[in-house]
Amino acid sequence: MNLDAYLKRIAYDGPLRRDFATLKALHRAHLRAIPYENLDVQFGRTVTPDPAAAFEKIVTRKRGGWCYEMNGLFGWVLHELGFTVTRSAGAVLRNERGDEAVGNHLVLKVELEEGLVLADVGFGDGPIDPIAIAPGPFVSHGFGFGLTRQEDGWWRLQNHKDGGAISFDFNLAPADEARLSERCRWLQTAPDSPFVQNAVLQRHISEGMWQMRGRVLRKTTPSHQTDYLIETASEYTGVLAEAFGLYLPEAADLWPQICARHEVLAAEQDHIQSVG
Repeated sequence: MNLDAYLKRIAYDGPLRRDFATLKALHRAHLRAIPYENLDVQFGRTVTPDPAAAFEKIVTRKRGGWCYEMNGLFGWVLHELGFTVTRSAGAVLRNERGDEAVGNHLVLKVELEEGLVLADVGFGDGPIDPIAIAPGPFVSHGFGFGLTRQEDGWWRLQNHKDGGAISFDFNLAPADEARLSERCRWLQTAPDSPFVQNAVLQRHISEGMWQMRGRVLRKTTPSHQTDYLIETASEYTGVLAEAFGLYLPEAADLWPQICARHEVLAAEQDHIQSVG
């Protein structure tokens, strides 16, 4: 771990105390500097939950990452700074998919004098702030969220109304690392995985967030959404650079499959509307 290199990557030069204020500042800086993205899955490159690999990719090569990489790196940083951190299992859409979903997300439990806190820089369009693990609604960067305790002891984070996934559950116990690795492998190889089917990018900005799925770029604020349809491969790589800070000219090679997927989704939507 090269802390100076990481702090430079997220443009952070503030205090490094083991308190909630520092955790919040680091959390926000990370999410504003580093985009959520699954482009390596689209390229067919193997992604692992190894924090050292995430450091090399995100800090050294100035890429983004998905939950295993983003929270893996952030958890390593917090540990090096002296925070008490536990890697815990998340489960996106567990309310629909049951325990099959366990391990398809990685979250961080941080123990502070102020109490237990959930730190999650890997959900893409989730809270920009770490949140106290206590039931009730809360607002982060103008977006409304909720946290509830489930009967089986898990917690459920309800995403904001314009979020991609409606919710994820998490457990405060240490994650089964073998389960995380298995889910990480499945999500990047299974034909029916949404991460195999779609190129997804998200990044927090001052007004709200940029989100891009396939050819559709969306700017989301607490009050409205604006969509832009990307027309060419060169425009796509330009958006990667301008909106997400990713300089990847080779992403132009993904354009044919992105367009093909867009046509499939458009046909499915037309079918739903005609049936309705």
